[in-house]
Amino acid sequence: MPLPNGNISSTAEPKIAVARPVESSPAGYLSSAYAESLSEYGSLRHLPFSGGWLIERPIPGSEHRDAMGCYPLFTCLDWSGLGEDLEQLSERLVTVSLVADPFGRYSPEQMEKCFDLVFPFKLHFVTDLSQPLAKLVSRNHKRHVSKALRQVEVERCEPALPFLDEWVALYGFLRERHGVRGLSAFSRQAFARQLAVPGLVMFRARAGAATVGITLWYLDRGVAYYHLGASSPEGYRLHASYALFWHALNFFSSRAQWLDLGGVPGLEDDLASGLRQFKAGWATGTRPAYFCGKILQPEAYHRLCSGAGAGTYFPAYRAKYEL
Repeated sequence: MPLPNGNISSTAEPKIAVARPVESSPAGYLSSAYAESLSEYGSLRHLPFSGGWLIERPIPGSEHRDAMGCYPLFTCLDWSGLGEDLEQLSERLVTVSLVADPFGRYSPEQMEKCFDLVFPFKLHFVTDLSQPLAKLVSRNHKRHVSKALRQVEVERCEPALPFLDEWVALYGFLRERHGVRGLSAFSRQAFARQLAVPGLVMFRARAGAATVGITLWYLDRGVAYYHLGASSPEGYRLHASYALFWHALNFFSSRAQWLDLGGVPGLEDDLASGLRQFKAGWATGTRPAYFCGKILQPEAYHRLCSGAGAGTYFPAYRAKYEL
């Protein structure tokens, strides 16, 4: 991959035009298998009109329930059916909240007809794979790629499940390093299920016999979604993530139209964030991921919010449990 002069050459296969059909075999975040990987957080509910999935949860201190979209993104087959799905849930749930897939076939105006609250939650870095790889990657990233490829070897792991222990160990280091908690902490059981989800693609970086980095992606309807990645301390030193992303770009260039690299943690877009700069170096642009909230039972909602105080968290009654 690195040439003698330090430049990067692409080993991607010839491009194949990939259509994004309205319907497809469920994969990635759309798959029931992915929803089941989050079942420890609540009861799964399939939405018959849109084809998406929600997670129902009891509301602490009450007899009521609410629902959230699957983490990190809600997606579905037919966005026009989402309004009817919500109407069907009005007697069962107090609220529904979700973060909509940036590549979903909807408009903000369409979502505003379904939800009470719709706003850009965060920007996702995206990569248009119709562009030559050597041109879309930043100059600084190319230098890191050249260096990393001289120090690590990258392979696709298919199937991925035999590498569960290695992945859990790497993610455990990341969890401690960054204080990851909540939904994104993920249990071993959740990861075991996620590695078996249709559309999962795993890349592993090795330095000698040691695994120093792994990235997980989901390929669904022409978009490769970056799910998670983690490296060991040695992997950080060897810049393994650059080699892993370079291999991912080459692999998906003939299999997808777009990469969704996700956003950065938190609600503030820190321009100096190392993760932001890393993702931006592979991206050709950004797309907003919209947060959407719906109050299905107004009277119950306001009772539950009593004493919660003013704030921007939705649903407000969960702020004290989840912040």
